[in-house]
Amino acid sequence: MSIQPIRFFGDPVLTTPASPVQDFDKELRVLVKDLIDTMIDAPGAGLAAPQIGVPLRVFVWDVDEQIGHLVNPSLDLSDELQEGDEGCLSFPELRYETPRSMRAVAKGFNMYGEPVTVEGTAFLARALQHETDHLNGIVFIDRLSAELRKQAMRDIRNSEWFLASQEAGSAPEIRVSPHSTFGKGI
Repeated sequence: MSIQPIRFFGDPVLTTPASPVQDFDKELRVLVKDLIDTMIDAPGAGLAAPQIGVPLRVFVWDVDEQIGHLVNPSLDLSDELQEGDEGCLSFPELRYETPRSMRAVAKGFNMYGEPVTVEGTAFLARALQHETDHLNGIVFIDRLSAELRKQAMRDIRNSEWFLASQEAGSAPEIRVSPHSTFGKGI
């Protein structure tokens, strides 16, 4: 088991698009195992490689007692939307109503380079979208309404993890994401 430290909001790796995986080798399989171990330890419902400082297009999820992973994913989303409470391991203890598509079809590869298609609705669809966003340099607060995003920024500034990093002299810089949110929530 190799549990890795999770990067918090403000770390540039979280707002930088990840690179596609080129080599489906032992190193990739170790990364997937580290992601799963870290996600379970946190505990969380998903974790993307950038959240542990690895800028590669890989994520894992644990939804309805099913653990999975996807490499180099692409998403097809339904037009039907859902509202739901959403949080993120990179924003400890903060949760907000976040709009997402009700259904998602994710296509990519497993850690051995074999093609994989994952179809999900409700919570699995939310997890697939959330983790794919991480790979595109988008964090979930980018999906919030302007009013709720302002509240989230206030909550971040008052959070223990933000205040602790500020006291240590390494407070994250808070900026608006430069990445497109595809017209949703901003």
